[in-house]
Amino acid sequence: MLSEPRSGRLAAWGNALLAGLVSPDDAVLAIVGEDAVHRVEGLPGESAPVGLTLALGRLRTLGTTGLRLALPASGHPLGLSGPPEFNARALEAEEAVICHGAAFGLVPEVYEAGPAGDVHVEVVWHVLPVREAPPADVPSLGEAERELAEALRDATEVLSKLDVAGSGPVAEAAIDAYRARAERGREVLAPGYPPRAVRVLELAQRVGLLISLAHDNGHGGAVSASEMAARSLALRPVERTARRAQVAAYNSVVEERERGR
Repeated sequence: MLSEPRSGRLAAWGNALLAGLVSPDDAVLAIVGEDAVHRVEGLPGESAPVGLTLALGRLRTLGTTGLRLALPASGHPLGLSGPPEFNARALEAEEAVICHGAAFGLVPEVYEAGPAGDVHVEVVWHVLPVREAPPADVPSLGEAERELAEALRDATEVLSKLDVAGSGPVAEAAIDAYRARAERGREVLAPGYPPRAVRVLELAQRVGLLISLAHDNGHGGAVSASEMAARSLALRPVERTARRAQVAAYNSVVEERERGR
């Protein structure tokens, strides 16, 4: 939850490019991030993988007017609309991008090589047909913000009751990393996104931080099997809420454009 999904970067900066707010070079640079290279495979009219610049331009000519994020998990096809073949690929990757205006979706496949500290990462985006239908279980920004406020309160209460470790060097380092990221500016969402979307995404990341601390800091005071099961059960809907809010934030520019028609 703390790291920005690659599909989120593609959706956000692809939307900025489609809206004419950034150049193709700037969009591709932001999408690739710290990876070595991204390629797109299965693009109509292309027999071999192509670069992101060509792929985004081709998707535009094919009718794409916006890009949506999907973050599915087992039992929760968040942001997906079918068909089953695409949903299965997206669920395996735990993320995908859905084209709005054209019946295509993109699922990333990540290849890593090299020793720790010097890992070479290549990403291949597979273009597959999708069903043109409303995405599953995506809330509005307003709904997401209200749900997140409750989720943040619930997560804090659960972790306090179960005495989950929330201090120490590991926890402090995680908190410092989150604060440093927030201070770097609101770059996780590209130009064109409303301030409320940025606010919702940051709150979703804060909730994700609490969940990560709960899982990464051992059992804390929850030493019995029943206590650990209770913690997992209590945090599951909180994590689900945070994922829904992420999707709502990334998809907000497409949703607003649709409501304005």
